[in-house]
Amino acid sequence: MSYMKRAQQIALEAARLEHLQLCREHPLQQLFWECTLRCNLSCRHCGSDCAKDLKATEMPLDDFLPVLDEIALHVNPAGVLVNTVGGEPLVRHDIVECGREIKRRGFQWGLVSNGYLLDDKMMARLVDAGIDSMSVDVDGIAGDHNWLRNNSHSFDRVMRAIDLMRQTTGIEWDVITCVNSHNIDSLDQVKQLLIEAGVKHWRCFTIVPMGRAAGLEELQLTDIQFRDLLNFIVKTRLERKIDLSYACEGFLGPYEGMVRDYFYSCEAGLTVASILSDGSISGCLSIRSDYNQGNIYRDSFWDVWNNRFEIYRNRDWMKRGICANCEMFRYCQGNGFHLRDNNGDTMVCHFNRLKNVKI
Repeated sequence: MSYMKRAQQIALEAARLEHLQLCREHPLQQLFWECTLRCNLSCRHCGSDCAKDLKATEMPLDDFLPVLDEIALHVNPAGVLVNTVGGEPLVRHDIVECGREIKRRGFQWGLVSNGYLLDDKMMARLVDAGIDSMSVDVDGIAGDHNWLRNNSHSFDRVMRAIDLMRQTTGIEWDVITCVNSHNIDSLDQVKQLLIEAGVKHWRCFTIVPMGRAAGLEELQLTDIQFRDLLNFIVKTRLERKIDLSYACEGFLGPYEGMVRDYFYSCEAGLTVASILSDGSISGCLSIRSDYNQGNIYRDSFWDVWNNRFEIYRNRDWMKRGICANCEMFRYCQGNGFHLRDNNGDTMVCHFNRLKNVKI
């Protein structure tokens, strides 16, 4: 590990011990509910390939609430954030009722949205129902954002949403940017745009080649561009004008401790679980490959959480392919589940990408 500083190595070892403790204790802290697969947009990078005219019915609220009631028997619900996600959750006619029932049971309630339907009336209804946190997407300056979102009005709508969140007290909110070959060269402009809009917290993702994004090379960054993105994040964090971090996408080697407030740990199945639209029980909702461990329509969620998540908590099985002899496996534990396909093979390794370029 000659390319890593001694302080980083010590911090990584401490983070590894924390990760092992989470594997043993697996305290549920965040539950994603894929409350719909319907969406009002048709984004080029959609990992779940959601559609505007999907005929499948959404999971009824009454089917989801027993999961929360069961969880509340075992943990303090105030310590669990229930994130309603999609698709686009705001297309549900009863999304406010969903949030109200989540809050009535004592859980925190978050919502991840593309922002298109967030107007004054909807914001007032969400606040009245007790919403705690929100996230929306700004994927570049106007042209780049609208290109990725496949809608000429999307940028104006999400900027309206940001203005509404900025004016609303009592909620935590942030902005997410999916960095791709179209917007990588304008990140300074995006940064200035967000600062001027009053954004305090900003997260950058890269796009995994899954779902609609599979095979679309123009959505992927080159290794050099990926390095440039991380350098941009380091520079922005040092400026302290906006709180920017790279998402929990994977282990970043020499950039660990520099682009996030924590050292990498995939917490899918450790502190994070998800209920998919068909009732499947999985780890993080970013995982689009089939690592489901049960289904709420036939299984007890709590039993699945405690007894069927071994694949998430003992990742020795991931020592295969490019991970088999990697010196960093001790710390990355095979990277994030969302970076592996149905066969368990790694689709993307950010650490390997960085080894291919000069830092």
